[in-house]
Amino acid sequence: MGRAARVWLFDLDNTLHDANPHIFPHINRSMREYIERQLGVDEAEATRIRQQYWTRYGATLLGLVRHHDTDPRHFLWHTHQFDDLRRMVVYERALRGMLRRLPGRKIVFSNAPRHYTEAVLDILGVRRLFDAVWCIERLNFQPKPLPDAFRRLLQGERIRPRQCVFIEDSPANLKTAKRLGMKTVLVSRGTRVPAWVDLRLKSALDLPRALHKL
Repeated sequence: MGRAARVWLFDLDNTLHDANPHIFPHINRSMREYIERQLGVDEAEATRIRQQYWTRYGATLLGLVRHHDTDPRHFLWHTHQFDDLRRMVVYERALRGMLRRLPGRKIVFSNAPRHYTEAVLDILGVRRLFDAVWCIERLNFQPKPLPDAFRRLLQGERIRPRQCVFIEDSPANLKTAKRLGMKTVLVSRGTRVPAWVDLRLKSALDLPRALHKL
């Protein structure tokens, strides 16, 4: 398969930008407060519930939908509101140039809601460089690492797993991708590389220089 025929699947948070300093703390707090309001529990219990569902299902949302009949659209809207998102997004200016140099189709594959994902891509200045954006709504609220999320994208884009290179910061999500037959790239500054990861990069910006390894 030629490199130009490849399809590059990019996660959003902590792959195309650094969500750790501002965005993830804000979302985690918003989710905790949402659970407090909707379930009528205190801060400690809401934190426990959020973490339990994240560990069990890979997403807090799934646990709330399955056990509390939560409306996923209501949850996602209220937990992804930001007074000044532009100030909170931390990213490298070289991102746009890297994506331009990368041959082949490029798709965003994120568990985040569309309104947030599109806003971040606009701030990064890279929205037009992606051929498609797959968010949690388009995945029928079945998040990574569930195989159904991957299959929905593959069917929707009419592509095969062996065409795809998945760039992501979550080893669990990469494990599903590898099982389906994709090449996997872990974005991490850690030294541990799981067996199902084909390549580890400290930054997605290093991708063009590592094409020969894929």
